[in-house]
Amino acid sequence: MTLKGYSFKFVKANQEADTSKIGVLLGRYCIMNDIPVSAIAETFDVSRMTVYQWFIGASNPHRKKAEKIKELLDRAVSK
Repeated sequence: MTLKGYSFKFVKANQEADTSKIGVLLGRYCIMNDIPVSAIAETFDVSRMTVYQWFIGASNPHRKKAEKIKELLDRAVSK
């Protein structure tokens, strides 16, 4: 069973992850807005696996990508 294209197991992993990590916040935004991992991977020129790792807090984006993610989230929140 899935929730907006994401499995319950994955959503739970994201919900339990450290929200001080920008990738986890991006994951929450994408899950809530039904944005596919493949779109994020393409946008940031990384693999889908990398995006999954960001979303659950297992790894962090490099500094420049993290800055772009922060800008993207700031724009999304200000709408």
